[in-house]
Amino acid sequence: MEGAWSADEARGRGDLGWGAMADRDLGWRGTYNARDLGGLALRGGGVTRWGAIVRSDSMQGLEARGWEEVEAHGIRTVIDLRSEHEIGADVAPRPGSIETVNIPLDVTEDREFWDVWESGPQFATPLYYRPHLERFPRRSAAAIRAIATAAPGGVAFHCQGGRDRAGQISMLVLALAGVEPAAIAADYARSDERLRRLYLARGDEDEAPKIAAFLREQGTSATALIVDLLADLDVEATLLAAGLTAADVAALRRRLLEPQPT
Repeated sequence: MEGAWSADEARGRGDLGWGAMADRDLGWRGTYNARDLGGLALRGGGVTRWGAIVRSDSMQGLEARGWEEVEAHGIRTVIDLRSEHEIGADVAPRPGSIETVNIPLDVTEDREFWDVWESGPQFATPLYYRPHLERFPRRSAAAIRAIATAAPGGVAFHCQGGRDRAGQISMLVLALAGVEPAAIAADYARSDERLRRLYLARGDEDEAPKIAAFLREQGTSATALIVDLLADLDVEATLLAAGLTAADVAALRRRLLEPQPT
């Protein structure tokens, strides 16, 4: 697949196990929380493919040099998970080689749902993943289909900070690929460290300690929430019932998984 590296090609990038989170960080100029979803351990052995799928914070802040780095990474499709009111002007023009697709993950017009989840720090945690998947499964299915069926080349998806909406889609993508739940949870946790740079650049307070304290008060943690959810939830069945097809699932796995030895 164009823009995707094999395990052999990625030898110089460090340990391919899920503990080597920093190896996957991308320093695209104008983003703070972009990382490759390659090199993550699979339950049956092997790892996810490098260069196939990237999660990120908002890409509208990319400078011209940043878009060059995105192109050089092999990205040819960008999926924006934000709602229309969040989208502003790009800092630098997007290359013609990259297609952008907007698939809002939130259904903000459903105030019965969002008046509960927007009213406190719970929205900045995986606490809302299960309720969101129960109420709006078709939104997640649409995002997964867009990743699976994108044109040849790498795919990057993003929200605003790259932690929660991007975290939900990352969780589902990686679960469908067969990544270990602990690796999925560790990938989510990586955003706390990465977002410190964003808060510093904006002069804002780091939210991570406050969010962690809130979850401790609830008797849980972000890691526990993700691992427990994946233990209870049949991700593939949930998304198939929401409109994803078996062909979409197969296409996603072809995109993200290393070829099997023959």
